[in-house]
Amino acid sequence: MEILRTIDDMRSWRARLSQNIRVGFAPTMGNLHAGHVSLIHTAKAHTDVTVASIFVNPMQFGPDEDLESYPRTLEVDLAKLQEAGATAVFIPRAEDIYPEGIDQHTSVDVPDLTNVLCGAQRPGHFRGVTTVVSKLLGVVRPHIAFFGAKDLQQVLVIKKMVRDLLINVEIVTVPTLRDPDGLAMSSRNGYLTPEERALAPNFAAALTACALTLQNTPSDASETIDMAKKALEDNGFVIDYLETRRTSDLSLSPEPNDEIAIFGAVYLGTTRLIDNRVIPISRPDLSLPSERLN
Repeated sequence: MEILRTIDDMRSWRARLSQNIRVGFAPTMGNLHAGHVSLIHTAKAHTDVTVASIFVNPMQFGPDEDLESYPRTLEVDLAKLQEAGATAVFIPRAEDIYPEGIDQHTSVDVPDLTNVLCGAQRPGHFRGVTTVVSKLLGVVRPHIAFFGAKDLQQVLVIKKMVRDLLINVEIVTVPTLRDPDGLAMSSRNGYLTPEERALAPNFAAALTACALTLQNTPSDASETIDMAKKALEDNGFVIDYLETRRTSDLSLSPEPNDEIAIFGAVYLGTTRLIDNRVIPISRPDLSLPSERLN
């Protein structure tokens, strides 16, 4: 596995690849878990070479967030990427990505999609995400980039960005990997105390219950969400948001047969957890009575 620490190294390595080689890319902030490894495995199944990046992006952290305390586990991460079969890993420094500092740097803003959910609760977060992802895509030049479905809003924002900016890359969403008790894997799960970790699966369970109810009785959305909020609050969670929105544009008013998802963010102690559930579209049975099975 090639370890590429500068932009020039990454560009030189990429330039040496044959034009018929398809490149997959999985950007990460390190502190890798099995969910990140699944991005590598999926990339390997769809492309000829797989590049990962490890970069804790300061632009996407707010002033009171965990930039300084975010776990840096580079040697362990490299071993995991090696074992997963990554072809190369790009590990740039902040001064290479933002040579004049964040405040003086050109940024990328995606309208509308970034004004709700995590965008509303973490002002400037998605500006940091789209700026760094656009830069990484420009350096790595992948054919396909892979992102986890746990961060569904992020995936939708990045898809719009590459579409609007005419960036020639396909964005593939990889299913969320979960612990056996249902908790979505996250690099921040390590912040949870043992007592909080025991409670954390209640978040995933509440979203699952909401999704099942809304699939069967979509008109009860408000009541269902309120009941889920109360159940979580009774278990010690602080609700950041819990909402249903259309997955195409994150609007609140889906049309019939639009796919929707329930998006949630909660605090358990000082740890912020996010997750979502896509609610399958229920379509009416249009077959004739005589065609249906008894």
